[in-house]
Amino acid sequence: MTAAVAATGAAIEQLLRLGDSALVHAQRLSEWSGHGPALEEDIALTNIALDCVGQARLLLALAGEREAQGRDEDALAYLRDEAAFRNYTLLELPNGNGPHDDFAITIVRGFLHAALQVHLWPALAACADTGLAAIAARSVNEARAHLRHFGTWMVRLGDGTEQSRARIASAIERLYPYTHEFWNADPVELALAASGHGIVVATLKPAWDQTLDSVLAEAGLARPAESRFLSTGKLGQHSEYLGPMLAEMQSLARAHPGARW
Repeated sequence: MTAAVAATGAAIEQLLRLGDSALVHAQRLSEWSGHGPALEEDIALTNIALDCVGQARLLLALAGEREAQGRDEDALAYLRDEAAFRNYTLLELPNGNGPHDDFAITIVRGFLHAALQVHLWPALAACADTGLAAIAARSVNEARAHLRHFGTWMVRLGDGTEQSRARIASAIERLYPYTHEFWNADPVELALAASGHGIVVATLKPAWDQTLDSVLAEAGLARPAESRFLSTGKLGQHSEYLGPMLAEMQSLARAHPGARW
């Protein structure tokens, strides 16, 4: 394998990680459509989901163009199987699961991810990959808006009733370990960072820590203890929740291959 081919493969992998994470997050957020705790929040979560869909379309379209196998963003979104997805595991976890069937899960997940994106997109906007940099630049303001929204809810629930505080604290305890995946650098990140076409996401951890701690302090919430748990969604090794989610998301496209609306 030549260095050029390897570099192209790493660049495509980066686009898939970003695009798949945006797409899967959008799907989970869209599950609240018509079921939000209030009409205003129902609309807000739907709008955030649409932002993520827009990001996913641009990223997956660019990935399809670069791999040159005739796959557009729709094919990459709807015709790949679970093992081919490269999203963070955090984003595929269900909104509700037994005792965690709670709006707080969605808020904490959105906050933890937005606290990363608000630093990741500006960093990628300055990278040497001009196609990715353009997408990143247009995503910066969306990430800031998402962080404001989820951060406001973190404070509202943490500084609210005894019940709301208990639920948001439980959600943080459950989801925080999945953020360890953000900081696990691998050959893809290292190669792209070395060439200036990407970054090692772990370099953003101090900024993420500051963002996280600021909101948690305002909400009167504590950061969970660290652990050795490491999820591996960005490597294509997912939880038991992604397969069923994809089956639902992809069912119409697979039932009518090649259809256009």
